[in-house]
Formats: sequence, structure tokens, C-alpha cells
Amino acid sequence: MSIKHEDNYHHLLPTHRDLYYGGAWHQPQGGYLETFNPATGESLGACADGNTSDVDSMVQAAQEGFKTWRKIKPLERAGLMKKVATVLRDNADDLAMIDAANCGNPIREMKNDARVAAAMIDYCAGLVTEVKGETIPMGPDVVNMTVREPYGVVGRIVAYNHPIMFTAGKMGPPLAAGNVVIMKPPHQAPLSSYRMMELIHGIMPPGVINLLTADREGSSALVTHPKVPRISLIGSVPTGRAIAKAAADRLKHVTLELGGKNACVIYPDADLEKAAQAAIDGMNFTWCGQSCGSTSRLFIHSSVYDQVMKMALKRVEFYRPGLPTDMATTMGCIVSKPQLDKIMSYIDIAKSEGATLVFGGSRPSSPELSRGLFVEPTIFTDVKQSMRIANEEVFGPVLAVLKWEDEEDLFDQINSVEYGLTGSIWTTNLANAHRAASRIESGYIWINSVSSHFLGASFGGYKQSGIGREEGADELLSFSQVKNINITLST
Repeated sequence: MSIKHEDNYHHLLPTHRDLYYGGAWHQPQGGYLETFNPATGESLGACADGNTSDVDSMVQAAQEGFKTWRKIKPLERAGLMKKVATVLRDNADDLAMIDAANCGNPIREMKNDARVAAAMIDYCAGLVTEVKGETIPMGPDVVNMTVREPYGVVGRIVAYNHPIMFTAGKMGPPLAAGNVVIMKPPHQAPLSSYRMMELIHGIMPPGVINLLTADREGSSALVTHPKVPRISLIGSVPTGRAIAKAAADRLKHVTLELGGKNACVIYPDADLEKAAQAAIDGMNFTWCGQSCGSTSRLFIHSSVYDQVMKMALKRVEFYRPGLPTDMATTMGCIVSKPQLDKIMSYIDIAKSEGATLVFGGSRPSSPELSRGLFVEPTIFTDVKQSMRIANEEVFGPVLAVLKWEDEEDLFDQINSVEYGLTGSIWTTNLANAHRAASRIESGYIWINSVSSHFLGASFGGYKQSGIGREEGADELLSFSQVKNINITLST
């Protein structure tokens, strides 16, 4: 498909808006919720809102699917997964346009999301024979070995900033390990997931891939269902805590990829032009800073502070809010009105606490954006670590800039927050790089780069930023459980 015009997406929207399980579409008992284009306020139609009864029916169908899926040989499972990946690649542009219209991130950014998901599925498909155990020496006449077995029905709840990338890509690890999945896409932006199920219908045996669209009741029912032993979330810390509490009642195994208040650190010996660009790139302004990995705290050494800020303020001008379905747009909009209100409140809080607004901070004045949930890229200076915008995750396009001189004090400030997801370090001194990487309490560190993810490199956080690791072999193995088998040989 050729992406040309911002209105060229209505014909791409999915026909089916119901629940998908057992290889078929089912009307929800819970009713329907409307979904919108956050850039225009236009309704994009009603979507299923699954309730507790719906979840129970879906889990039963998934259990039946598991009976079939676990018996399929690993390499045959891999072949079916690769067929799904091929369909995603073949329809990547269409799925991207649906996401741009439904979640508000620009098409120029989203057009690669389905391809990333396909790559993750292929990666996991290629590792199906590596979900294996080991033998343990026990002496004569005894063989002791371990095997890795699937959990069964896995529930995966994903975030709204990359709907198709998360909904599709996160199927890969549990499927490769022999589980079946109930995918719960974001209720704010479910349309690309419906379209995905229309496209891949018939590839997998019934009950292997199931799609639950739901708000609070259905989500809670999935987390607490006694026949769903494995749950994962990409989302906020409060949601992660709620899921962990609910899952604890049945000792469920959980993976939580949560929020961050991540630091970008610029040393005086850094390549300042590249560092200034990274300071802006790391904020993910393209999708309005709606990213758990955004480096929303910028620590600049005092000796180069003025130089870096001058360059950074010039580079942020590239990001101008526009219609997400237009290929020329460099910055999209916020996914929902509650999230926009939260962001604007943090901007007001920063001003009241004494931070200096040096860029943005307002809603755009363009008439064509007046109906949408837009906000300008925003930068505050004179920020102190004690301020709320330096401690709390805004999940919006708000960058807090802090000046530093003493390295020990720098590390204390960086590590004072409850989060620990990512960090970016800019220096040409190897000792600085290693020291900072070891001292910053985060699970994923970039040195002289920012924002990149690497397939096969495990991603995850320290402290309140999550439990477990994703995007690598660790994620795949986490969807298996180890069984020990001890064999006494007859003499």
C-alpha cells in the first residue's frame, strides 16, 4: 500500500470488532466501548468490552487449543509462527495507518512496528528447539534430566503507545515455548489488533491465539482467572502493582515491564553535537514522549551546559504536532483526554515549583489541530531533583533539564527515584563510561547512543520499573517451567 494522504485510512479499518477465541468471532457479553481518533475526535466505532463471563469462555477455548498446540512438534510450531510473521510484514503499512489513526502516533514512526513484531516472532520461532533442559550426573544406573514445559494459557496485557508491535510481537515467546495466548491490546487503540486477527485467521489451530478487548472488568478477570497461570504486562507502575497483588492470590508467574524516569547524562568530554541530538531523540517526541524508556531527565555538566542547551533547543524545533496519518508529521498526539490532562497538570506543577519553561508547554494554536489531543514538545530548565517533574513519570513530551558538577552527587540524584529502566551516558572517556554504567541503577544502559532496542538483547528494569526481562532469549525461557525427571535404570 502507498501511504499518501491523512484521510486515506477508513477503508483499512477492521470489519470485526468482537472477541476472538476458539478460532472464531464472538459477540461480547460485556457490551461495547467506542474508540476514537485522538487527533480529530472522530469516532472510529464500537469495540467489544469483554466481561468476566467472556473471559471465562475465552479461557475455556484457549485450554482446548492448548491440548492441540502442545502436541505439535516444535519445528512445525515454528513454521506456523513464521506464516503469521509473513502476513504481518505483507500488511505492515496498513496496520501502521490504523494505529496512527487510533493511537495518535505518526505514521512515519508506526510504519515499522508490524515489521518489528514480525522479526520478534521469527526470532522466537528460530529458537523453538532451544527451549530445552539438561542432564545432571547422578552416578551409575541413574539418569537425571530436566525438561522445559509450557504453562498453558498465557495472558499478555500491552500498552497503547505501540499497539500492533506489542500485541503481535509479544505472542512470539509464549507460542514458541508451547503455550497458547490471550492477547489484550489497549482498550484505547484496539483496531490494529482486530485487523491482525482478520488477516491471520486460519493459520493457527483454534484457541491458540485469542484476542480480548476489555476495560477494567475484563482485564481484572484475565489476571485473576484460575486457569491462567502466567500473566505479563507492559504498562504503568500502578497497574503493575495492582496486577502483582491480584496475581499473588494464586501465586501466578508475572512479567512486568513498567515505567521509568530515565536519565541522559552528558559529560564535558562528550561529542556535544551528538549528545545534544540524543538529548532530544531520547525523549521520543515523535510519539509525544509516551514511552517508558524516554530519557526525561537530562543531566548536563555545568561546563558545557550553555553549549548543549543552545543546540538542544535548536534541534527540538524539528518536532511539530500534526495529524498522525500524514507522512509529513514529525510529532503526533496524546492517546486520550485523561492522559492529556495529566500532562498539562505536570506542566503547571513544574512552573509552580520554580522550573523555567524554555520551550513549548502549550497546546498548538493551528485550527486543523483544534479538535485533537495535541501538546507542544516541552522543555524545563532550572529543575531540581526535588521537583515532581524530576521524580514522577509524566508519560508525555516534558523534558526536565538539570545541571551537575560533582559526579557522586550526580549518581545520588539519578538513583533517588523509584524507577530504574534505562539510562544514556555521553562521554568519550572509557573510565567515565564504565563507572557511570556501573553506578546508575537501571536495567538497560546506552553509552553514546539512546533509545535503540536490539533484538536478542534482554530489556527490563530495576526497582519499580518491572520484573523480568523481554526481547531476548530470557523472555522466551520465562514462558516455560522446569521439570526434573529422575530415572533409575533396571539392573
